[in-house]
Amino acid sequence: MEKRLVTFLLLSFVVVTANMMFVRWMQPPPPPKPAAVAEEKPAGDDQADQKGADEAAAEGAGADAAAAEAPKQAAASPAEIAEESFTLGSADPKSGYRLLVTGTNRGAAIARIECNSPKYLDQEDRSGYVGHLDLAALPNNVAGAVVRVVGPGTPAAEAGLKPGDIITELNGKAVIDPESFEGLLHKTEPGSEFELTVQREEKALQLTGQLRRRPMQVVRPEPADDPDPLSFLLTMESIDGKRIPKDADELPGIAMLTANWQVLPGAAEDEVSLQYDLTEYGLQVIKHFKLSQVDPADRENPTAPAYDLGFSIEVRNVGAAAHKVAWRLDGPTGLPLEGAWYAMKIGPNWRGGAGMRDVVVGFWRKGQVRYGLVSATTIADDKDLTPWQDEPLEFIGVDSQYFAVALVPQKTDTHEVNYGQAIPIHVGEVPEDRSKRNRTNVSFRLVSKAETVAPQGKAFTETYKIFAGPKKPELLAQYGLGKLVYYGLFGWVAEPMLAVLHFFYRIIPNYGIAIILLTVLVRSLMFPISRRQAMNAQKMQELQPEIKRIQEKYKGNLEARSKAQQELFKKHNYHPLAGCLPVFLQLPIFIGLYRSLSVDVELRGAPLISEAIRWCSNLAAPDMLWNWEPYLPAVLAGQNGWLGPFFNVFPCISAGLFIIQQRKMMPPPADEQAAMQQKIMQYMTILIGIMFFKVASGLCLYLISSSIWSMTERKLLPKNPHRGAGSPPITKPAVRAGLNGNGSGGSKRKNRGRT
Repeated sequence: MEKRLVTFLLLSFVVVTANMMFVRWMQPPPPPKPAAVAEEKPAGDDQADQKGADEAAAEGAGADAAAAEAPKQAAASPAEIAEESFTLGSADPKSGYRLLVTGTNRGAAIARIECNSPKYLDQEDRSGYVGHLDLAALPNNVAGAVVRVVGPGTPAAEAGLKPGDIITELNGKAVIDPESFEGLLHKTEPGSEFELTVQREEKALQLTGQLRRRPMQVVRPEPADDPDPLSFLLTMESIDGKRIPKDADELPGIAMLTANWQVLPGAAEDEVSLQYDLTEYGLQVIKHFKLSQVDPADRENPTAPAYDLGFSIEVRNVGAAAHKVAWRLDGPTGLPLEGAWYAMKIGPNWRGGAGMRDVVVGFWRKGQVRYGLVSATTIADDKDLTPWQDEPLEFIGVDSQYFAVALVPQKTDTHEVNYGQAIPIHVGEVPEDRSKRNRTNVSFRLVSKAETVAPQGKAFTETYKIFAGPKKPELLAQYGLGKLVYYGLFGWVAEPMLAVLHFFYRIIPNYGIAIILLTVLVRSLMFPISRRQAMNAQKMQELQPEIKRIQEKYKGNLEARSKAQQELFKKHNYHPLAGCLPVFLQLPIFIGLYRSLSVDVELRGAPLISEAIRWCSNLAAPDMLWNWEPYLPAVLAGQNGWLGPFFNVFPCISAGLFIIQQRKMMPPPADEQAAMQQKIMQYMTILIGIMFFKVASGLCLYLISSSIWSMTERKLLPKNPHRGAGSPPITKPAVRAGLNGNGSGGSKRKNRGRT
């Protein structure tokens, strides 16, 4: 038996190792850089208007007067424009805004989008938050850090910090450069007081305030040695037939991606306009952003549609000749990689799982929106990246586990095709480690149709909404993005379970207790079936002597032994498969709850006890009792290790309860083979515990509650539930002294000995 056990363990190890090697071998080599994608000709060029300059001028003469008489800004050289940052919205949820947007005129890009709701906080970085200040180093290695932007509603703004201030100390410790400031800030904790020593107009000031928890950044610069491009960068794809050369990012003589755009005056607090002058062509390109604000009547409504930026692109012709132009827009970058070592994102592609960040798209087809997803791994591997074109685009965006950023065209006709082509792209370098390909920073590239812009005529304008926020179904539905919430094949179970879970939460505002109440409800509804399972298990224990006698009697005749066992089961009304029914019924519930925890943003960040306690502070993540990464090899406790960087106690409790259940509820083995099977099941339980070591603590809480319910239920059942139940009593075989199990053997020998 021991040899078979050792053989089983060796074979299990070989199978697991071979599977890992096969998965790695099936991954293709790193893809080429996506520069070639930019060379694809927009589909709209072939269908664009071919009118001559004279016809275009005549058409422009009839344009509306407001566009023709739009104020023209004086051309300014990008070298003469200073780099500056801007903010829209506020970090204060009472301000009427849901977002704090930080941008820069360098490339007219969006740098960060932060949620200000206390429900959406950073779950990994628990250091103090003062606000993103976009710090710059002082020249000539002078100590200090220059503040370039202060977001309204941040602790820094409340303390009185202003752009242009030079930070020299934080909590009495010297600030050498921006990196040293971030290092000092990383050692602080939310809720603690901070003190800044700043230099303002050659005066030293002391500013104090209170640190907060870091908000969730839906868009941010990707942390890397070579920072990735920012979000929503725009350049010209083509002008008068001239296209971006191969292996180039822009047309010759144009630097729209890296130059400083002119910030136009006169905008309100929640909007900004930026202009780039193409002097050589007599063209002006204007990007306009406007942040939505919550209606005063909906301030308390968490699903009020205020998680969006109005966004428009405008190309004006202030020269003397008409030009045929097309622009190219890159989408958002740096969406959250939260929980990359444990998270499992769900996608609609059954052939492969979704990545941590994927490109999503919706097209209007046959009267409804058809949803599509291209995973980060596919984009990183450069597989089947065929541009989308000639289909009515409803939205295109980047989707993470709990948050999304999407570009939604604002058009009156849903069947209108108002773009040339769109294609998913990766931003920056693709990770060399194949296991990290699902974390690739991805985005999309949208190319407009080629349009002829007449001199002094109507501008070429496209208008969009940029949604940036949590994947809350009620909120997404108001933007036409409801299909971004996907529960998988077991959505028919997951959605009702979530409704019940939220109902319990409204009664007792703790999702840990709500999960326990959900467990009680599910197991109560299944009590008749689980009771029958327990009764069958007890009957099996009572039948063991009879089964053992049959096995000894028909030791060499498998067919006769099987027939005798079936007659025994039929006689006592025992159904061997009845014990499997509760398992099959609970499987969809188990998977549905797992999908709910992986999708529902309400469970993200929900603590079991309190946010002040780090352990089990996020029921959608492992409980993370102890960080053991410094003490174990990376293959076990690294970010890509089998067990992850934290020791989690809930999976251990779950596995221990499973083993206790097996020992308490399984009948004693009738022979050596049954004993071997039970040992194998115990080892498999331990293996399953290891496989589930990184699952959400909320799911483990459900398993623990369900196991305790099962054992309590078994204790409360009567010891002999089959008396009077219609089945004959189970009697032990009559064995006279000297007789063995089949009624023959040693008795005759003993009698002869006495004679």
